[in-house]
Amino acid sequence: MHDMNMKTAFFAEDEPLARDVLRDAIYANPGLRLVGEAANGAEALERITRLRPEVVFMDIQMPEMTGLEVLRRLDYLPQIVFTTAYDQYAVTAFELHAVDYLLKPFTQARFAAAVARLLDGPVHARDTLDSALAQAASRNQAPARLERILVRDRGRIFPLAAGEIEYMKADSKYTVIAARGQTFLVRIGISELEIQLDPARFVRIHRSALVNLDFVDSMRADEQSQLQIHMRDGTVLGANRDASKVLRDMAI
Repeated sequence: MHDMNMKTAFFAEDEPLARDVLRDAIYANPGLRLVGEAANGAEALERITRLRPEVVFMDIQMPEMTGLEVLRRLDYLPQIVFTTAYDQYAVTAFELHAVDYLLKPFTQARFAAAVARLLDGPVHARDTLDSALAQAASRNQAPARLERILVRDRGRIFPLAAGEIEYMKADSKYTVIAARGQTFLVRIGISELEIQLDPARFVRIHRSALVNLDFVDSMRADEQSQLQIHMRDGTVLGANRDASKVLRDMAI
């Protein structure tokens, strides 16, 4: 008997090494059950149509037919996670309603975070991500640094460099990112973003807020000796007791 909470998964990838990595990652994830794979676009179209998996990890550049062409020819829409070494495809991927977009080579933690979003169960997602992070830590593998994030604004999609992010606030399943004098709503959890950002620059000041120290104007203690973080844009964010201690310890 298979766990009813598991999702059937399929991957299409033409590189042998990348196929091994994906196969191992899917087998290791308790939320997925691998039902098939393909090494080129034509095979992918035929097998996905026949097997009808719930989740497809799709490489974009493949022989015979690209991953994007495969998806356009399907008679149903599975949940899609694109995997590719070329980030110029990201805009098209998101326009095709991909659940996520993995830029190769990706870490175990990044893969687990994508699966957590696929399964869309907050408790399970947290467990999956924590488990992957623990595995990465045990092998001394830090998650890859996030250099940029694609954000939407009034019908446009554009890259936002990590260094431009001033602060973030959690909002349900979304994260509000303040940058360039604007705020952007992204469908990525604040914890997932935090593990990919430079810890020397970005500090978690409480459960639902993260600040970039480069954009902090000053910090002042309140009556409870907890720091109030005054950002350059005038926003004031409160740090909890633990974060206040960390920030005080960082001061010379």
